Amino acid sequence: MRALMIQGTGSNVGKSMLVAGLCRAARLRGLRVLPFKPQNMSNNAAVTADGGEIGRAQALQALACGVAPLTDMNPVLLKPETDTGAQVVVQGRRLTTTRAADYPALKPRLMGAVLESFARLKAQADLVIVEGAGSPAEVNLRRADIANMGFARAADVPVVLAGDIDRGGVIAQIIGTQAILDPEDAAMVQGFLINKFRGDPRLFDDGYALIAARTGWRGFGVLPWFHGAGRLPAEDALDLTGNGRGGGVKIACLALSRIANFDDLDPLKQEPGVTVEMVLPGRAIPGDARLVILPGSKSTRGDLAFLRAQGWDIDLAAHRRRGGHILGICGGYQMLGRTVADPEGIEGAAGVTPGLGFLEVETVMTADKRLTRSAATHCASGLPVEGYEIHIGRTGGADCTRPFALLDGRPEGATSPDGRVTGSYLHGLFTDDAFRAAWLAQLGAASSGLAYAAGIEAVLDALAAHLEAHLDVPGLLALAR
Repeated sequence: MRALMIQGTGSNVGKSMLVAGLCRAARLRGLRVLPFKPQNMSNNAAVTADGGEIGRAQALQALACGVAPLTDMNPVLLKPETDTGAQVVVQGRRLTTTRAADYPALKPRLMGAVLESFARLKAQADLVIVEGAGSPAEVNLRRADIANMGFARAADVPVVLAGDIDRGGVIAQIIGTQAILDPEDAAMVQGFLINKFRGDPRLFDDGYALIAARTGWRGFGVLPWFHGAGRLPAEDALDLTGNGRGGGVKIACLALSRIANFDDLDPLKQEPGVTVEMVLPGRAIPGDARLVILPGSKSTRGDLAFLRAQGWDIDLAAHRRRGGHILGICGGYQMLGRTVADPEGIEGAAGVTPGLGFLEVETVMTADKRLTRSAATHCASGLPVEGYEIHIGRTGGADCTRPFALLDGRPEGATSPDGRVTGSYLHGLFTDDAFRAAWLAQLGAASSGLAYAAGIEAVLDALAAHLEAHLDVPGLLALAR
């Protein structure tokens, strides 16, 4: 069974999109293809068919392959909780929480799980396309590496290096990466490609030839900017933006410091009658917003303090007085209540933090994490809603007698007596077209008839065609071994 690895000259150079496009291209060629990322760092996670969690990018890549996401596709997931620490998820389950300074000592234990997951995927596929993390040029992290060259050499997987010309200096990115790599690591690299080119690619012919001459690596093409990329679910917080529209119904979302699963917003961003505005730190919540969303968070109590430091608690109170709607999802739901208690110190120092008090509920953090795909019925509309839960903590109180939805016959979420404040643990609920239309109707937005899931499939097909048109895809696939 064959495998190929795409590494990048840095973070956010487009590795995830390239792997998704290659996965779809290989699938359209009739191959059984699966994605793999040894180590990922993201708070934007997806729940898998086998009851674990992986990075959102690998879930999108699984969709590109036409298969359900599995924990083996991303065996090590790091979920930052503070500036210096992260939760370590191994093969879909939380292993521990560690400080960044202590993580290198843990990595040798994780390589076994990485190679085990990779072997299981290879046994199921004609081809596995692997995504690196960050850059192999971070040679200070090379010891015990499991994400880039450490994995490539341990699993004997050939590497293609992707550079991002949009950020500038792509010649130095690629030649410089080769210059500082260990010779045995550099020998794993079989070629390079240029991503995110704007304008006429022929203008880079001389630069492309220079890279090939200096490195001795084979070039696999220059990929123009793919304009459909913004319609695909994003994983990196660097991609956290609104849709830039003016007019229509405005929905504001708070850009929390530990925001998680922000792809909940993606279907709303594609609605033509909706303006989604990310409220960045230091800015006020816009007064003309019909709905304010408190998104998921990897650190509910920490983000409550962050929220108050921005003055957003005052803005939310004013929004509520004006008759505006508020929706809290997962950690945002917990923030809307009276208190968030963490008696065991799971998210930090043990203690109790006052909530915003918009819902009569209280949350207690617990060590067990709920990871499940869910099919529910929205109480107000009677419409089916499909989503997933990925959270710690249990929430209860008087407003839970007015649930958001019924899940397996039990109440889920809470609603204020006037119906304007709602909380739910369900992620992904806006991907359902009928429910999204009903929810937006109560805000005064006309239905657009947007078919969200079908649109994502169409973008993946277009991405594969884009790669086929501009890259040597046959040559890339032929590299795999």
